[in-house]
Amino acid sequence: MFRTALRNVLAHKARLLMTVLAVMLGVAFVSGTLVFTNTLSDALQNQSAKGFDHVDVAVTPRWKEAEGDRVGELRELTPDLVEDSARVPGAAQAIGTVQGFTALAGKDGELIGDGFRSQGGNYWGDEDPRYPLTAGRAPKGEGEILIDSETAKRAGYEVGDTVRMSVDGPVLRPVVTGIFTTDDGNVAAGGSLTLFDTATAQELFGKAGTFDEIAVKAKAGVSDAALEAQLKKALPADVVETTTGTRLAEEQAEAIASSMSGMKQGLLVFAGIALFVGTFIIANTFTMLVAQRTKELALMRAVGASRRQVTRSVLIEAFVVGAVAAVAGLLAGIGIGAGLRSLMGTLDAPVPDGPLVVSPGTIGAAFAVGILVTMLAAWLPGRRAAKIPPVAAMSSVHAKATTKSLVLRNTLGALLSGAGVAVVLAATTMNGTDGQAPMGFGAVLLIIGVFVLTPLLSRPLIAAAAPVLRVFGVSGKLARQNSVRNPRRTAATASALMIGLTLITGMTVMAGSLQKSIDKMAASAIEADYVVSMANGNALSPDVEKKLKRAGGVTATSPMRNADARIDGQTEFLTGVDGATIEQLTEFPVEDGAFEVGGARVAVDADTATSYGWKAGSVFTVAYGDGARQKLTVAGVYQPNEMMRGIMIDTATLAPHEPDPADMMVMVKTSGGASDAVKDTLEKALGTNPAIQVQDKKDLSNEIAQMFTLMLNMVYGLLAMAVIVAVLGVINTLAMSVFERSQEIGMLRAIGLDRSGIKRMVRLESLVISLFGGVLGIGLGVFFGWAAGELLGTTMATYELVLPWGRMALFLALAAVVGVLAALWPARRAARMNMLQAIKSE
Repeated sequence: MFRTALRNVLAHKARLLMTVLAVMLGVAFVSGTLVFTNTLSDALQNQSAKGFDHVDVAVTPRWKEAEGDRVGELRELTPDLVEDSARVPGAAQAIGTVQGFTALAGKDGELIGDGFRSQGGNYWGDEDPRYPLTAGRAPKGEGEILIDSETAKRAGYEVGDTVRMSVDGPVLRPVVTGIFTTDDGNVAAGGSLTLFDTATAQELFGKAGTFDEIAVKAKAGVSDAALEAQLKKALPADVVETTTGTRLAEEQAEAIASSMSGMKQGLLVFAGIALFVGTFIIANTFTMLVAQRTKELALMRAVGASRRQVTRSVLIEAFVVGAVAAVAGLLAGIGIGAGLRSLMGTLDAPVPDGPLVVSPGTIGAAFAVGILVTMLAAWLPGRRAAKIPPVAAMSSVHAKATTKSLVLRNTLGALLSGAGVAVVLAATTMNGTDGQAPMGFGAVLLIIGVFVLTPLLSRPLIAAAAPVLRVFGVSGKLARQNSVRNPRRTAATASALMIGLTLITGMTVMAGSLQKSIDKMAASAIEADYVVSMANGNALSPDVEKKLKRAGGVTATSPMRNADARIDGQTEFLTGVDGATIEQLTEFPVEDGAFEVGGARVAVDADTATSYGWKAGSVFTVAYGDGARQKLTVAGVYQPNEMMRGIMIDTATLAPHEPDPADMMVMVKTSGGASDAVKDTLEKALGTNPAIQVQDKKDLSNEIAQMFTLMLNMVYGLLAMAVIVAVLGVINTLAMSVFERSQEIGMLRAIGLDRSGIKRMVRLESLVISLFGGVLGIGLGVFFGWAAGELLGTTMATYELVLPWGRMALFLALAAVVGVLAALWPARRAARMNMLQAIKSE
């Protein structure tokens, strides 16, 4: 039986090629994901470990918990603590470090890197061991800086050049006095690192006279643990905490691995989808192979082969196919992993240098996935093959499914589909996160149920295409009959395409609806013409609002300023706004009282008011960050949204309690409304700062749209793998169907159907099957998109279902194109058959 199984594999190489490709693509996706994420994680961990080469022990400020009327705050690391750290017997050197956001513009005026990777810090003294200089000297004073060598290379800067940069809004124009090398991960990922002398860095980052961290280097022969023990004795435990460089590297490695796990899981989900789709193709292929070998298998039973041996022979074939596909998929996956690493570099997200990591786990996963998926998919056809009675050797026609089996299948499918719909509908009535798991479970049940019911659904849906197929005469009629001749085969072929289009359609419906909802939210809440903010979301200097007020055409401005406070023993965030102008710049539905902000009167969002039992006229006591207390009166309760909420208080009331105020954004109203000219005026008023965004409502909407478009394009790209596998499935099914019907095709040719008619028949059959899968996929996708939207609507009041009719028509057209392309080779093969040889074939 083993020799027989191997002979069958070698004898049917062409038939099994598509199955190998289907399994190979899924394995390649899985192994490629593991290679890429392991390579990226290893490179980032090695890069981060280098960053701790000059830190044997890190001293950081301890967090003082909120208590009573005092808000939580970080203790301060003073120069005295740096000196105390340096005097510890085991310490060779102690460096006080300061860091923060620094936007550096290129010669084209654009921000170098993105906002989150544009960092700044301090250069310690005349020679900082952390940052070896390759040119120039250390910076001295606020007019001098150092830049990293990678940034200098990308931007074309040299020592002596004047650059434009910003920390919190105002534009600075320092001179580059030196260029240094660094192992900083942000620089390796395409960002920039700008260094100032220590006093300047402290001043710019709002940390005058204090440090973010103290990096202590041990003397030769002193271990990290010994140095840490000495530092703990010498430094006040209630002010600082210590961590060894080794432990910092380990924690960083764990954080990187954790961040990679999300990406890895997401990519593996799409790989699983491709494999799930491939399973249908494998099962379909082996079902047809078994059907074609009915006579052979029955004869084997007649000469003494047991059922177990027959099943085993089919599984051996599956094992060989799976092993070949696993090897090919692993090799392709290694290529995919290398390609993704290169792609990251072209997308301005370069990966640090390092070897391509192909771990034993990746190899094991590739073989486990390839072989197990193939054998599991082939088990049911093998089991059916074992049940073929020897008497079937009298005919090569495989026994048709009994009425009892069809009734059982349809009943099971109806129960699964009904249960899936019920669970999904029940999940739509739940709140946000509570409904996610039930909805996912219901979606799986419904997809499985629809797949089980697909043979039943195929007849009426394909029959609906009969009027169109009649236009093509005999070829159209034969195509319709062939499509419904074997409902199970048609169902398995169409289901592969159905799953891919279900996910694509559902994601498109969700993205379009979210975009519409956010647009609606912005339009209803913001009356300002422009919103000004930092590119990376950091706080703005109050000077930005002052400059905007002086700009031509500006009629009203208001900052949005966050501040910690304590109310009834709980920490709350106050939102500082300009009480005189805020009503001109925002529009919130008021539930109680009036939207009035000024003096001791505040506006409170409905959620906060409910949690404290407040209403218009309620008086409460607030303790500010500096410990001062004040009674405030609730002037009105407004309905918040995801963009704006909280306790709104006048900045004039809040300012005396903020030693270092900073605005998260500034809203601007102009006399001429939003226009390119006005926007240009505002940008010039701010010194054409690369770190600051001046956005109108359309810009905000486009920014959000870009995020959704990027997300959708990534999903489309990942799901394209499932669609490619589905195309292979259609080709495979048609090719084997043509082989099965060789005698029939020969008879059609003999009685007058020409080659073009044969081609047309096969193409129309493929088109009908693909459109059937497309209709099911789009229908399920719309249902899932609606259901997920209903769940999201419980937390987003402005959510509104939007059906992308244009995109759905495009998806249906895609299904049609899949059908036409998939039929090219099988149709050509059918048309080229020799009619006499075909008639004589069995």
